Amino acid sequence: MTLSKRLAEYVCQTSFEDLPEHVVEFTKICILDWYGSAIAGKEMPPIQAVKELVEEWGGHEQASLVTGGKSSLGNAVLVNAASSHIVELDDIHKSSIIHAGTVVIPAAVTAAEAYDLSGKELITAVAVGYEVCYRIGEAVSPSHYYFWHNTATCGTYGSAAAVAKLLNLNVEQTMHALGNAGSQAAGLWEFIEDGANTKQLHTAKAAYNGTLAALLAKKNFSGATKILEGKRGFFNAMAESADPSKITKNLGTEWKIIENSFKIHASCRHTHPAIDCILDIMNEHSIAYQQIGKITIKTYQTVLNITDKPNPDSIYACKFSSQFCAALAAVKGSASLQDFTNESLQDSEILNLMEKVDVVVDAYYEGAYPEKWGAKVEIALTNGKIFEQATDYPKGDPEKMATKEELIQKFIMMTAEKLEHPEEEVEAIFKLDSSSTREWLRKHEISHLKQ
Repeated sequence: MTLSKRLAEYVCQTSFEDLPEHVVEFTKICILDWYGSAIAGKEMPPIQAVKELVEEWGGHEQASLVTGGKSSLGNAVLVNAASSHIVELDDIHKSSIIHAGTVVIPAAVTAAEAYDLSGKELITAVAVGYEVCYRIGEAVSPSHYYFWHNTATCGTYGSAAAVAKLLNLNVEQTMHALGNAGSQAAGLWEFIEDGANTKQLHTAKAAYNGTLAALLAKKNFSGATKILEGKRGFFNAMAESADPSKITKNLGTEWKIIENSFKIHASCRHTHPAIDCILDIMNEHSIAYQQIGKITIKTYQTVLNITDKPNPDSIYACKFSSQFCAALAAVKGSASLQDFTNESLQDSEILNLMEKVDVVVDAYYEGAYPEKWGAKVEIALTNGKIFEQATDYPKGDPEKMATKEELIQKFIMMTAEKLEHPEEEVEAIFKLDSSSTREWLRKHEISHLKQ
């Protein structure tokens, strides 16, 4: 049996009744977290560019745009997926290195609305979509991640699985959906060198391509049956090494979605361990940033590959700069959505402190990655005193989980300026298993958007 067929059987056979209660509730939190990020990002210039483009394209009004109004299913997926990735507060899974929410959930929500499906069907589709992309991501990580953005590549399989589930495809059709999803999987990291808008295109296309693959499969459009393990398939083409056993290990008996991590800081997840340590040191020892002579961050190599950027030239680039994030946290006492501003980018205190930040590889953290995303921070004061703090797990990891109430407050923080009644949105999402997707979106999304 091919890996695609095994995954297809899992997708087809899993029902809402198979989901343990804690998985159902956790999936709702994932949907809430995605929705908050999507609302928070909807007015950003790159998202407005995508919105303007789909308006130029036109299309039947099948599904809601997070930016307002309706468009075709495909257009809505593009906008909704792009919007949920830009403020850098979307969820993340450590061992697969995937932001599943920003690709799986917009594809699932949009398809569920377009086909008038229930909240139970939506929840089930999201859970299986996470499962599929996380397992594929684990199989190719970490080698795949150097050149390829796992969210864009592996995430395409997740969105295909979710929409295939919603469309009630059979095993053969689902297998073809995965095959054609894999043939479209792409997303190179080179954009990070320029701080380009491409990261939003990655999530938009991963969600769109997976949706397209599933919709075509419904029409019996065939795809590769060995897209993962085939001689010219995903593993051989896009990873130095792959472990196929991670695809099927405990498939159907454990739930990867509950391994999900949620972001507390509005920056690349690789910057979070150091931010946590800096905040802990400064709060515990009542240190003022003016006392700092040097900050040394000891961590894993990927942090340097992605975020060793001492001179970021835009707010978005700052979110991928360990030096900026460290200095921001020290000066502001936080690294929230409201802290990443043009004023912060031009703040002389932050800029001066950035010059005192070093980021180096530590053998312990390098060996523990990607199961652990950790760091050790040393803060040396100008008077010679040195303080240290280390963590294997940043806040929001399953091992250091944010509470449900904290994640609700995060949602309200992200959406307070965009929604009239964010608390009602929370209530609606937590009642999804007793309503339809259209009912949620009709009653609680468009009608409550601030004008």
